[in-house]
Amino acid sequence: MEFSKPFAEMSYKGLVYMTAPTIPFKHCFTTRWGGVSEGYLESLNLGENRGDKDENVRENYRLVLEALGIPPQNLCFTKQVHKNEVRIVTDTDRRELFSPFAYEADGIVSSTKGLPLICFTADCIPVLLCDPDAGVAGAIHCGWRSTVADILGQAVARMTELGANAGNIRAAVGPGIDMCCYETGPEVPEAIKKLIGHDCDGLFFEVPGTGKYMVDLKETDRRRLIQLGLKSENISVSDECTSCNCDKYWSHRRTKGERGSQAAIIVVG
Repeated sequence: MEFSKPFAEMSYKGLVYMTAPTIPFKHCFTTRWGGVSEGYLESLNLGENRGDKDENVRENYRLVLEALGIPPQNLCFTKQVHKNEVRIVTDTDRRELFSPFAYEADGIVSSTKGLPLICFTADCIPVLLCDPDAGVAGAIHCGWRSTVADILGQAVARMTELGANAGNIRAAVGPGIDMCCYETGPEVPEAIKKLIGHDCDGLFFEVPGTGKYMVDLKETDRRRLIQLGLKSENISVSDECTSCNCDKYWSHRRTKGERGSQAAIIVVG
């Protein structure tokens, strides 16, 4: 895969986050650096269900919002369940931390100006989308199950309903587990074949004698976006593997589940 448009590492008062060159809206992909969480959650955990203290999670969010220059406010995010539901959200979908979830969805899109959208990962692939002319944005959680269930197709369709044009959508495929570390059974490449069709060269390879495969989810997502009408030059892909860089990013596989959560955030422009 070519990483022709590198992400930039930004810092603010010890907080470290990444930004993508293709996304003109205010956004970030957080790392695990710069928060107040302790122990195995040190230091920037943004997950509410990882065993962290409520006050630590709240402070971590405050720090991220301050770094991005976003006024303190409730964000819009959902209970992720590794499916392909993409929900159109508005100001009424803002949620206070540690309050019940109103719905399940692995993607959210909106045209409500100033609304911060968020998704969580710890090896799965976060994808941020926006059409700057239409004022539409999306935050999409692309685990393998949601990817092969065509969550990106659902996301582009929902954005189009709000006035976006696929040829004008910008995309950032964020930090996540790379092919070097992502070993799966044969069900994953088989599902990718059904999604992508003939254009599967290089998306996976079999590990000799094991029945296992190494899979490139980022490139799968990039190719699917192009199939959906996005222009290649409007897509940037992070070159960082969360498993290889588990000191910088949360990795579910590397830590065997003892981890926090990072976030991809985009503010509708």
